Amino acid sequence: MTETGTIPGANEDFAALLEQSFAVNANLEGSVLTGHIVSINNDFALVDVGLKSEGRVPLKEFGHRAEIKLGDTVEVFVDRYEDRDGLVVLSREKARREESWNELEKAFEGNQRVNGVIFGRVKGGFTVDLSGAVAFLPGSQVDIRPVRDIGPLMGQPQPFQILKMDRTRGNIVVSRRAVLEETRAEQRSELIENLKEGQILDGVVKNITDYGAFVDLGGVDGLLHVTDIAWKRINHPAEALSIGQTIKVQVIRFNSETQRISLGMKQLEADPWSGVEAKYPVGTKFTGRVTNITDYGAFVELEPGVEGLVHVSEMSWTKKNIHPGKIVSTSQEVEVMVLDVDPNKRRISLGLKQCLSNPWTDFLANHPVGSSLEGEIKNITEFGMFVGLPGEIDGMVHLSDISWEMSGEEAVKSFKKGDMVTAKILDVDVDKERISLGLKQLTNDPFENATKGLKKGAVMTCVVTQVTDAGLEVSAAEGGATGFIRKADLSRERSEQRVERFAVGEKIDAKIIQIDAKSRKLTLSVKAREMDEEKQAMAEYGSTDSGASLGDILGAALRQAQDEKANS
Repeated sequence: MTETGTIPGANEDFAALLEQSFAVNANLEGSVLTGHIVSINNDFALVDVGLKSEGRVPLKEFGHRAEIKLGDTVEVFVDRYEDRDGLVVLSREKARREESWNELEKAFEGNQRVNGVIFGRVKGGFTVDLSGAVAFLPGSQVDIRPVRDIGPLMGQPQPFQILKMDRTRGNIVVSRRAVLEETRAEQRSELIENLKEGQILDGVVKNITDYGAFVDLGGVDGLLHVTDIAWKRINHPAEALSIGQTIKVQVIRFNSETQRISLGMKQLEADPWSGVEAKYPVGTKFTGRVTNITDYGAFVELEPGVEGLVHVSEMSWTKKNIHPGKIVSTSQEVEVMVLDVDPNKRRISLGLKQCLSNPWTDFLANHPVGSSLEGEIKNITEFGMFVGLPGEIDGMVHLSDISWEMSGEEAVKSFKKGDMVTAKILDVDVDKERISLGLKQLTNDPFENATKGLKKGAVMTCVVTQVTDAGLEVSAAEGGATGFIRKADLSRERSEQRVERFAVGEKIDAKIIQIDAKSRKLTLSVKAREMDEEKQAMAEYGSTDSGASLGDILGAALRQAQDEKANS
């Protein structure tokens, strides 16, 4: 021994052994070892893996503490060799992950399915827990068809197919769609082989769209259109269905070539339109709920599955050209009358205004034809004036009923919108919803007064008021009635049928040919008067045996007429 009490060369041997031990232990980092639990203290378990010192593993990596006990054999991952306390840092979680990767590699090489749980959402897809290993599930690989709500799929253990994996980078890509396609292919052939129209099946709502729901019948999907969910109106399938819901459906149509399946739910219930004519007779009133409003009217539900249309023209007696939404609102309870029922077309026509009193009938009852009332001018058009009347209705004064003396175009210029006028009720047409009013009818007709006593065929003395190319405008010397003598009626002799022979203010005797109350004018003829005088002269003088010629007779008659006129 040396002076220090040590064996020569011992230090060198110990250093070499220590260095060798470190080298061996360093190579164990990153590997999985089997050990025994030798102690459980607080939040850690000490595990002996046969190294220089024990390793410490957090209890939370074992799950619930009751799952482990002293002496248990466990596999752990060597994370680091000796920390500052001289212990080996071990990980049960990483060991389990290594185990998982080993199993996943075997499944990938053997093209086998693996079980996993979707637990998170990332850009472009989702994360899947494969017994400790985290894999990426692309959004396109979730299902055969796009899934709007993946919520029901999350947290549920289900099979996946590994598409690719890279252990060095820690990347795994899986597909749920591949598993579904393979499974569906097996189930589909069996289901399609036995499928027939009218068959009743159980299915699971797989996806919901605006136009319906896709139902998984067990390997094959069918479309349940929104109109076939229920007899009553459903605006969106989500109102009646939810993803994952089990429902009973009937096969409505099946195309074996395209393998498209149309399903129905309402077909399993009694048709509410059966016997609808007896339930809703024309003319009866019912209370219903407004379910939908359009530009042309409102739909009213009389019972679940039975709706009728209130056309915009049947909504109000007085509110015309107005959107139905300003008269009724969705979900409003309204009273309606059945106007028509067509069970073949599944249509019921309803009326809203028929449940209210008719303002035109009420008006006629309170204001009979011939009575007068006051109203405000609501509008002036090219054919007359509209006057506001009781009951929120209007009456019309036609241009021809404004004035006796002036034309309608001239007379209407004296009025403006907002003026209050008194009018006479000329006519009330309840069916056509029209009320005719008149202003001039409040006074006597001056033409009627002027022509009182005048008869067709009588000779009238008139005064020329205007000379035109077509004839003469004249007025009666007494009474004020006006008339017209056509150029061809100015004389019996064609050569005398000239308007320039006459002047304004000149008096003429003419025969009344027509009294026209509508045009308010007399039609007169000098020619007719002369022909009457000729007939009379022939009758008086032609019966005597005087030997006088026709000219003498006419001359004598003319002189007699002139003398009588002069004496008068």
